[in-house]
Amino acid sequence: MPKEQTPGKPQTRRYSDEEKAAAVRMVRTLRAELGTEHGTVQRVASQLGYGVESVRQWVKQAEIDDGHVLGLSTLERARIKELEQEVRELRRANEILKRAASFFGAELDRQHRR
Repeated sequence: MPKEQTPGKPQTRRYSDEEKAAAVRMVRTLRAELGTEHGTVQRVASQLGYGVESVRQWVKQAEIDDGHVLGLSTLERARIKELEQEVRELRRANEILKRAASFFGAELDRQHRR
């Protein structure tokens, strides 16, 4: 049974790391052969049937990862994502501990007044 598509929302495709790397290699090879960057991403994207912006982002990220352009590397992005998740979890744990301390503090106060 075909998967129904939500109206107004384009279906996104997940590309493997190998597909992304191959597209980046193709763009780099084409740039080297032609001696220009102009139109290379669009040519490779249409040849592979991938979105132009997807390929453009992969090439840009590869340039950053290889140290050719300034920006956050893939490893740095992954580390930031991990740290942000850890911060969210610690904030939740802190909130639980604050509530527990408040609850038990009030309970001790009630017992002390008796």
